[in-house]
Amino acid sequence: MKNYRSMVLISNDPHSMVQGAQEIFDCIKTEVKKYQLEDEVSIAMASDISRMDIAPVVVVYPEAVVYGPMKIEDVPFLVEEHLYKGRVANRLQAPKKALSGPIAWLSAREGSLPAEQRIVLERAGVIDPESIDDYIIHDGYQALGKALGEMKPEDVIATLKNSGLRGRGGAGFPTGLKWSFVAGVKSDKKYVVCNADESEPGTFKDRLILEGDPHSIIEAMIIAGYAIGADEGYIYVRGEYELAQSRLKTAIQQAKEYGMLGKNIFGSAHSFELHVHAGAGAYVCGEETALLESIEGKRGEPRPRPPYPTTDGLWGKPTLINNVETLANVPAILRHGADWFKTFGTPSSPGTKVYTILGNVNKTGLVEVSMGITLREVISIYAKGMKSGATFKLAQTGGSSGSIIPASLQDTPMDYDSYAKAGVSLGSGALLICSEETCVIDLAKVLLQFFKFESCGKCNPCRIGNIRALQTLDRISEGLGTAQDIETLQSISKNLYEMSNCGLGQTAGAPLKDIINHFRAEVDAHIKLKVCPAGVCAMSGQSNLYK
Repeated sequence: MKNYRSMVLISNDPHSMVQGAQEIFDCIKTEVKKYQLEDEVSIAMASDISRMDIAPVVVVYPEAVVYGPMKIEDVPFLVEEHLYKGRVANRLQAPKKALSGPIAWLSAREGSLPAEQRIVLERAGVIDPESIDDYIIHDGYQALGKALGEMKPEDVIATLKNSGLRGRGGAGFPTGLKWSFVAGVKSDKKYVVCNADESEPGTFKDRLILEGDPHSIIEAMIIAGYAIGADEGYIYVRGEYELAQSRLKTAIQQAKEYGMLGKNIFGSAHSFELHVHAGAGAYVCGEETALLESIEGKRGEPRPRPPYPTTDGLWGKPTLINNVETLANVPAILRHGADWFKTFGTPSSPGTKVYTILGNVNKTGLVEVSMGITLREVISIYAKGMKSGATFKLAQTGGSSGSIIPASLQDTPMDYDSYAKAGVSLGSGALLICSEETCVIDLAKVLLQFFKFESCGKCNPCRIGNIRALQTLDRISEGLGTAQDIETLQSISKNLYEMSNCGLGQTAGAPLKDIINHFRAEVDAHIKLKVCPAGVCAMSGQSNLYK
């Protein structure tokens, strides 16, 4: 492997590409060639997780200088000043207060921003995601070597159990326990499946992991296969994530060439094959049994449970299904140990959590911090406060299937047990931050409209319940609501949770429950006073349902 004096990484997430990242990449190569620096400077594209308003980003190592937002006319000066003359191009540097994601590490030591705790995203934005050599240099595949060379399958599972890792897809189920269920089933064939469908609105953490560090998921799935006795796996990727699919396929091919995938990995008895399967474009395919149906070539509809995928999964065989973020934790846990992992987070929810921050705040984007941080801390520290001095009203967590969190809970630790005790859920980690200008009736209508559209229609509670709830909310927003509508919404929410066939229907009633439990005064204002406190609803007195 060639030793370079400098390494240049250019962000190439979809937003950066729209802003001209490819042109900047090509221009840097041309300028480097002009100064005859090809043997001294390595240039690569790398997924970036900084704020979108400083994209495209160029990072120059080993100085770890961050430039952005870069324009193509700035490239000649950057190459001449930094790469040829060896001086930092100060006028092109990204303002330190604007940095987030992995590049926030570079400024944290100067006190400009609290450092994040990086486990899942420790390499994203730092390495070339299309280079297995870069991954290996940054401790890649060490955990796999340790598992195959020093540990028995039951030792791997015991380590995960001791770590306390819980599923990061939203349910928070203990990961090691789930692995032990599949490992304990005797079968001639088992599968490992990575749920990378990520169809929750406002959630893009899995995409950044797949685009920025695809080998971490591959390594984790090989380890999972060893632990449970599976020799084949599928990564079910959302159909729109074309870049993620491309990088995963490249990474799989590289892993095969290096002997990390295929027969007798590292000379062991363990063999593993891995496939990438493009999603079918339906929200319901994020539900694990609907996902399995889709892989099998069927319509993406949830299966009745029991039996569960741990015993009767893909093609009727025992199947382990984990979310992207969950799997991304596995190699680090095996490398450093369970006790190390428990130094992050809370006793009941160890580790870190990746959040996507959206809404009426000054800084949006992605952040990875220890479990147990509060919503107030996320907004004030990482989102830099509410936009234009607005007042925080609520946060909608976890995409459509999450909870509506009132201001009264913004100091509640964000971990699974604390939120469960408060009657809300953490969900997948999307945080839509809303001000007083948001109407809870209007927000609930948006969410129920989404559920109505995405329902597969297989079971009556979901198919009919979402329509009834939407009709009721529409009446309330038009000034035609009655006191009976409160009972109607409560009944629908209860029926959706208790009688729906899958998680989509079971969580569809959460917005109804939350607005009544936490924002009853605002709901009553719509019904009794015919007033929308946020000034959003028309309150015309005539519902367009009956026009």
